Amino acid sequence: MIARRVALGVAAAAMALTQLAAAQPYPSGQAVPPQTQTPPPADVSATVEVAPAVYQPQDKDERGLWMQMAEQERDLKNSNFVIRDAALNDYVRRVFCRTVGPRCSEVRIYVTRTAYFNANIAPNGMMQVWSGLLLRTRNEAQLAAVLAHEYVHYENRHSLLLFREVRARAAGAAWLSMFGLVGALIALGEVSAIFRFSREQEAAADAGSVEMIARAGYDPNEAPKIWEQFREEADATAAARGTKSRKDKNGGLFASHPPSAERVTAMTAEAKKIAPSPGWTSGRREYVASISPFWTMLVDDQIKLNDFGATDFLLAHLANEGWTPTLNYARGELYRSRGRPDDLTAAVGFYRQASTAPDAPVETWRGLGLALLRSGDQPAGQTALKSYLERKPDAPDKSMIAMLAGGTQ
Repeated sequence: MIARRVALGVAAAAMALTQLAAAQPYPSGQAVPPQTQTPPPADVSATVEVAPAVYQPQDKDERGLWMQMAEQERDLKNSNFVIRDAALNDYVRRVFCRTVGPRCSEVRIYVTRTAYFNANIAPNGMMQVWSGLLLRTRNEAQLAAVLAHEYVHYENRHSLLLFREVRARAAGAAWLSMFGLVGALIALGEVSAIFRFSREQEAAADAGSVEMIARAGYDPNEAPKIWEQFREEADATAAARGTKSRKDKNGGLFASHPPSAERVTAMTAEAKKIAPSPGWTSGRREYVASISPFWTMLVDDQIKLNDFGATDFLLAHLANEGWTPTLNYARGELYRSRGRPDDLTAAVGFYRQASTAPDAPVETWRGLGLALLRSGDQPAGQTALKSYLERKPDAPDKSMIAMLAGGTQ
């Protein structure tokens, strides 16, 4: 019975790792399909550039992987969850090409509207960048580090090597597991070796990304900060939910990625090996300017994840240089979405802070009105909603807001 259970486990592990070989994810534990979020607005109509591939698969194994990924890419290319805004796609590609050089033409990048922190690349050069990553990276250097990490997987054909490792070890492990407890234990060792191989690839991609962004003129010390923040976000989630943080939970022996603390230590050490350059930049100003048009969408999607602690942490982290009207609006949205009586009071305060600035998002008055109505202050709430409609007469929610405002619009 034990041997049979192990055999089934071996088969499941082999299948999982084969899928992993096809598209390596960047952070572990977030294998959520892109179709978990609201599709982008219909007016983002720019087409995603598809550059001709230069490198071609060399043997039957690699051709098979490319064929599988080509089918997935056809589906992705037509997905409503691809953000097709030309400016955003051009910006991400510019950062990528600056980082990896001329071979960037072999990679097609699809920015998908999914609120989680992730990116992955397939062996045929199909890369996905999830929108939640753009909310969490703070500058071009950090974005470049993630893109470079994925490119190292592609350049070194990690998916193909992992596929072969899975095939070689899984077959023997499944056979061994049928010969009693000793055979089953040996089989588990074979399976754990597959995961260890995957973790070694991830560590190599981390190290390669640090070197690559430094050569591109980015500050390599920014790379480990991504994972430092990732760990702090996990702590914030746990604190808000009254649970133990999962920042060090990566699957142990059967983890496909190294622990986040180990990644911070390793990347910090790699960055220290590189002689500092006065020309290094973080590219923060350029990053903020390019991402800001999509910021409200990114925050709205994050709030819908119903992870109050993580979202509050992210907003506070974004406010390191001060609470802007947009950040105050976002915080108002977060507290209003949770909806406790004290949250509604706090939300009203955040909206009012935002509304004092001339560049406050017009949605500030919408949020303020809804929060006031839920708090029981109907006259003030209706006044705020009317102000919203005056500022945005073509609002998509005009009919509903007009009814709540007293039906005068």
